[in-house]
Amino acid sequence: MFLLIFLFGEISIRLNAQQLSEKAEISILTIGPGKKDLYSCFGHSAIRVNDPAMRYDAAYNYGTFDFDQPNFYLNFAKGYLIYKLAVQDYQRLKEHYIYNDRSITEQVLNLSLEQKQKVFDYLQNNAKTENANYYYDYFYDNCATKIGDVFVESLGSEFRFDENFVNEPGLTIRTLTDHYSAEGFPWGKLGIDLCLGIPMDKQLNNMEYTFLPDYVLGAFSMAKIEIRDVWKPAVKSTSNIYWAKSDKVEAIFFTPMRAFWIFFGVVALLTVIFIKKNKKLKVFDFVLFLTVGLLGLFFLLLWLATDHAAAAWNLNILWAWPIHLVVAFWFIKRSRPRWLNWYFLVTALFGVLLVILWVFLPQALNYALIPIALTIALRSFAFVIQSE
Repeated sequence: MFLLIFLFGEISIRLNAQQLSEKAEISILTIGPGKKDLYSCFGHSAIRVNDPAMRYDAAYNYGTFDFDQPNFYLNFAKGYLIYKLAVQDYQRLKEHYIYNDRSITEQVLNLSLEQKQKVFDYLQNNAKTENANYYYDYFYDNCATKIGDVFVESLGSEFRFDENFVNEPGLTIRTLTDHYSAEGFPWGKLGIDLCLGIPMDKQLNNMEYTFLPDYVLGAFSMAKIEIRDVWKPAVKSTSNIYWAKSDKVEAIFFTPMRAFWIFFGVVALLTVIFIKKNKKLKVFDFVLFLTVGLLGLFFLLLWLATDHAAAAWNLNILWAWPIHLVVAFWFIKRSRPRWLNWYFLVTALFGVLLVILWVFLPQALNYALIPIALTIALRSFAFVIQSE
């Protein structure tokens, strides 16, 4: 889903007018989550057009991008993500996902021949070079949300979704992504929680759930289509093309939570030992506050200097102060101004207060970061104590 790159190539297509036969079928493909990489753990969606009479069987995939596009890496860093619609051979797509042990569910749609032609013409036009690219948004305009857009835009008032397909309404983007990433990709979840701010904690309406492929499947299962003035279920049949041999991901023992609490424990022990010996952890403190300051600067740049909308208002900056980047250098200087005592006293008190208020913040900060916040507070207290 996110940052999805397919290894199988595009097929040659005739982008001029092409008439589908009576045997043509259009279906929604829902690919199950991958178990190896973070980008694949959310699943994927595509549209299949299969016309045996025309010997045409293609998957329309909105989840590809081109490394050769101008300024690709610069645009990627700035959040200006250009994705494209690619038309790919269905059999190769199916083999790719079966090889990677990812489930494939197909929903064949209950469309009239005229409606199939409308959808097909829309896809063919959208696949033209001048129309294929679109400005990708992780949560509001991605390879999954595009699937519903195709039918709403090509069929107009003849097609409608029933928004009651969601069992748990009112969830946030972060909660939904956690469902897919928390268990098998805790470090990936940490990365998401670090980089993306308050927009991730917005409560979604039901149709906004369709940034995830599983909810695209759910939305189409309850959608309706109007055929000769009669509203009918949009899905004619659902079948499992392939069912993954295992839907479990390997549990990771060395999670961020365990790693950071061990880190805090070691730092706390060293702090006690060095205070008793009247020695200072200058190099460690320099590295710690320099790293935290760099992180804060990175969060600030993602927020203010890029088009990553979900990175705005990132409250991780409450523990990762960018100013630490400058203050860190005082640890390796011989003389230190007195105001540093007040600075680190405020830092320590604020860190403790932040941990106390952690669950009440408008952004759901990752709980694994609590020991990091406590480490910063602890070393700040140690600075004040050892400066007296």
